[in-house]
Amino acid sequence: MTSPLIEKLVELKGIETNYTDAWGKPTQVSDKSKKKLLQVMGYKIEDDSALENQVENEFQQMWMSPLNPVQVNRVSDELIVALRLPIELVNDHHELQIITEEGDEFRQKCIAVDHHLINTSHIDDSEFQEYLVKIDQQLPMGYHTLKLLSDDGDDIASMRLIMAPEACYQPESIQQGNKIWGLSVQLYCVRSQHNWGVGDFTDLANLVAESAKKGADFIGLNPIHALYPANPEVCSPYGPSSRRWLNFIYLDVTALEGFDSAGVQEVVNDASFQASLEYARTVDYVDYEAVTKLKIKALEAIFEYQNQTYLSKNTKTNKAFKAFVKEGGESLQMLAVYDALQEHLSAEGKPSWGWPVFPKDLSDFSSPAVVKFSKKYAKRIKFYLFLQWQAALQLEQANDVASKFDMSIGIYRDLAVGVSEGSAEIWGNKDLYCVDASVGAPPDVLGPLGQNWGLPPMNPDRLYTQQYQPIIDLFASNMKSSGALRIDHVMALLRLWWVAKGDKANDGGYVYYPVEDLLGILALESQRHKSLVIGEDLGTVPPEIRTKLAENGVYSYRVFFFEQAEDGGFFSPSHYPEQSMATLTTHDMPTLTGYWHCDDLALGKELGLYPTDEILHSLYESRHDNKQEILDSLHGHNSIAEWIPKQVDQLPMSKELNFGMQVHMASGSSALLSLQLEDWLQMDKPINIPGTFKEYPNWKRKLNRNLENIFSDPELTELAKQLTTARQQASKKNQI
Repeated sequence: MTSPLIEKLVELKGIETNYTDAWGKPTQVSDKSKKKLLQVMGYKIEDDSALENQVENEFQQMWMSPLNPVQVNRVSDELIVALRLPIELVNDHHELQIITEEGDEFRQKCIAVDHHLINTSHIDDSEFQEYLVKIDQQLPMGYHTLKLLSDDGDDIASMRLIMAPEACYQPESIQQGNKIWGLSVQLYCVRSQHNWGVGDFTDLANLVAESAKKGADFIGLNPIHALYPANPEVCSPYGPSSRRWLNFIYLDVTALEGFDSAGVQEVVNDASFQASLEYARTVDYVDYEAVTKLKIKALEAIFEYQNQTYLSKNTKTNKAFKAFVKEGGESLQMLAVYDALQEHLSAEGKPSWGWPVFPKDLSDFSSPAVVKFSKKYAKRIKFYLFLQWQAALQLEQANDVASKFDMSIGIYRDLAVGVSEGSAEIWGNKDLYCVDASVGAPPDVLGPLGQNWGLPPMNPDRLYTQQYQPIIDLFASNMKSSGALRIDHVMALLRLWWVAKGDKANDGGYVYYPVEDLLGILALESQRHKSLVIGEDLGTVPPEIRTKLAENGVYSYRVFFFEQAEDGGFFSPSHYPEQSMATLTTHDMPTLTGYWHCDDLALGKELGLYPTDEILHSLYESRHDNKQEILDSLHGHNSIAEWIPKQVDQLPMSKELNFGMQVHMASGSSALLSLQLEDWLQMDKPINIPGTFKEYPNWKRKLNRNLENIFSDPELTELAKQLTTARQQASKKNQI
């Protein structure tokens, strides 16, 4: 039996008791799961007395705080704040002081009893009352501070006041009804004549320029978040060390000042270095360990050159570097210390995969031992700060290319849903995360057994008490040097599927987040950075959240293979919401060729992803039926040539069928169309197989052609022309 106190806590902490699954079936969350979720939040559910004390302490702390930590308000809404005072102070004269982000100051006299009383509570022998106070001043968008002052001017309490716009930013061309297309690419997959075995920011700049010449308006990237230089084989872009900072593996070492210096050339021209470089370039899968070793060795030599020439002197370069470090603040410093520390422990042969296995005195960023380490290894930490600076500069240079070609969006970045358990981000702010849980997904089409992503969730209560700063920083940093932001699993703004450590993915439960506040912050940062926002809203999605996202200017994410009617037919792309980005496939799905040939099902069988042969057989049957429906739809819309057979049996994937599907999507009503570069190249192997770890080389498969000859291919040039024409025609239909 579940106690009334636990049931009340479940409600207060936003733990969902039931939900509708991906197949439309009402599903209950077990009492056991609900208790475990409370436990990972830090509640002592096995001790009634201790639990009562915890809850009572929280209750008292809330009532004894005159103001909430933070409030998010839309600029068009009435501004009302809650004020809590002991009853003996409610008749006193107070003053509310608002200091705007720009430094302007406003004051308003306040006597609590003159306002609307909404609640009363007793703590020990004292009575407290809560009032709603209307703020008369019209405030601009931004992050402001509201203070409660006593009659003699002393500070009593303060809160953050966030004034947000109504919706996210939309580029003018999109507002005018123009429909655009672009390419999505996993940057590390890119081959080129100059890169070192992994795509880099120069490749990105070239990709932006060449695709713009062919009519594309954006290049969509995988998350380019910071990973683990001392553990390079942990390479999933969706399990980063920090989502605020960049993966320096994408640096084009040859483009950095100092690369041509004698010291650096001596390093890179060494015979063993050149042999390793040749291997890294030619191997079919990215060898992250080999590439990381090569780049760090060369970057160390470049850093020595720049440190001696600029960064140890009073130069413009050093001033710019110091300004970058200052702006990055504690978050940047923490990442650099973490990278240096992890590297140090690894070199000593000590456990180093993440902070949970660090020596106890080094397992927290603020510990005295870490401070001591930071002083001793200051130069190495400076090296990692330097790498982040250079990565930011090269990304901005690639973004400048998009501006040069007047792309409507340019680069669009991808924000992962979380950080991995051993990440620097958690090491630096453990109070924010519930480390005994992971986020994932309940059973759905992509993962019939459910998914556990190994990413500890943020605690909504801690996010609130930290005045939403971690989320603000996250949105702001990922909107830099880009024109759009795709939020992976955008449902995280509303709810996340939590799984207690050690449990199966389907034994988890949903925990809700302050969606209105988070959407307000998202809209504010979007407007400030002029960044369009795309929300990946696949899987188990309540209909009401899609409406809410649309109202806030967030673009939906529509995947052709999931846009299926009850009778099995596929919706025409002309019926997709205009406020959406359409695509054929994603990084978690097979390529068009792989889908058509059922390679994903064969791989899934080989890897043991299907519980029974019956399930696999039904998936093959369903795939056959779906392919026929797709073929019927393509012929019905005249999207493929008449000579292509109308029966799917024995019909292999061909260039004509592949390109026809892409042009079919281009004729649709969605404002944005994203196409995978792998499908342009008719590749068959997937990027990632959900539910696998080492069973398949996820996040390593390279493109099958060099970047230099992709855009000189007449067939691809013709495809780009057809896509551009189809998008223009769709725009005209929309504007009539």
